[in-house]
Amino acid sequence: MPHTPLPPRHRANARSMRKVMTDAELKLWNELRAHRLMGLGFRRQFPIASYIVDFACPQKKLIVEVDGSQHSDADSADADEVRTKRLEQDCWIVLRFWNGDVIRDIDNVCQHIVIVAGLAGPI
Repeated sequence: MPHTPLPPRHRANARSMRKVMTDAELKLWNELRAHRLMGLGFRRQFPIASYIVDFACPQKKLIVEVDGSQHSDADSADADEVRTKRLEQDCWIVLRFWNGDVIRDIDNVCQHIVIVAGLAGPI
């Protein structure tokens, strides 16, 4: 899948963000990296359109965002909605989880990702 052309500064910003992950992002990354979650290949701090998403699985066009409390205020929620709609225009599915949910309940977060990716068998 070809990448959308990005300014070098944007790509460099994505690289630097990989070095400063939150505790929740790191915990989820440890579950997603190296195809550990049902063989899904995820990339972290991945540039898509004019955004850098937390995690992306290009083969399933699936984005996983891990949000902290700063995303709960009205302005941030509106910006997140605009961002999600823009990504959905390119046929990406966007999942959002709160930091606390990832920290406290990583198994259910991962199960939800697998279900949305269409890899879950009968429950």
